[in-house]
Amino acid sequence: MSSPKRLYRNSSAGRIAGVCAGIAEYVDADVTLVRLAWVVLTIVPGFFVGGIVAYIAAWAIMPASSNPSNAEAGTRHLTRSTTDRKLAGVCGGLAEYFRVDSTVVRLLWAILTIVPGCIVLGIVAYFV
Repeated sequence: MSSPKRLYRNSSAGRIAGVCAGIAEYVDADVTLVRLAWVVLTIVPGFFVGGIVAYIAAWAIMPASSNPSNAEAGTRHLTRSTTDRKLAGVCGGLAEYFRVDSTVVRLLWAILTIVPGCIVLGIVAYFV
């Protein structure tokens, strides 16, 4: 019987403390998606302080990993597109990652940005 999967901070692959990198490794996801989700959930009105406090708490609670990152060479990574860009390549990069048409991603982003209450979130998330 194998031991259960453990959640660790991955400081070697992290930007600040490795919390998002550790979560991404645990759920077998791209670290950029986890970081993006954390930022979006942090800038939702009313959660800004909570997102920062949650990150600091996770930093304190999660043990540091003693192993280097085990990211594979063939793993896809979420990056801005260098070829399919209108402003900064964010929507083009999302479309390339999810293998969908970039026009659909741009349209969804525009709709979500225009919806009342989401305009600030959509604009800030784009630049993040």
